[in-house]
Amino acid sequence: DVRFSPTHIDVIITATRTHQVFGDKGRRIREMTSLLQKRFGLKENTLEIFVDKLSLRGLSAAAQAESLMYKMMGGLAVRKAAYGVLRFVNESGAQGVEVVVSGKLRGQRAKSMKFTNGLMIHSGDPTNYYIDEAVRHVELRQGILGIKVKIMLSHDPSGKVGPKKPLPDKIVILKPKSEATTTGPVGNFN
Repeated sequence: DVRFSPTHIDVIITATRTHQVFGDKGRRIREMTSLLQKRFGLKENTLEIFVDKLSLRGLSAAAQAESLMYKMMGGLAVRKAAYGVLRFVNESGAQGVEVVVSGKLRGQRAKSMKFTNGLMIHSGDPTNYYIDEAVRHVELRQGILGIKVKIMLSHDPSGKVGPKKPLPDKIVILKPKSEATTTGPVGNFN
């Protein structure tokens, strides 16, 4: 995330392992700051880099795609790795998840495997704020595999772990208003 102000620029890096971004005593952060200042021709002390820890990595498609990528590089079977990601994302509280792995999975012929669980919307405006999507490429001995991870977040009125805006087709049924109970006849019976 990049935030601009008239005097300086703030760059916020969100990572699952913040200590690796910092480096020894903040050395990597200082290296990245000087590199970006030189690359974009900025003056000294006009750029600041902050590192934020990813609170729920189970709801981050990028983190899950990277996790799947490293599992496959380690030699884990495609199905086992993908189902592990599906289970972890569901336990984190997502409404749905879809994992697509394509390439030369077994043998010479390329194919794609799709693993889905839960609810997933594919069209309309809500896809812009309910769906988190990431694509990664992993280079294995037999060739390059493509990994796509889509996570559908749950509605969160506070906006911390999901979008504040509810789905447009969400229907809320309210409790009926309680009527005044009568013990005797009501009305004029003459």
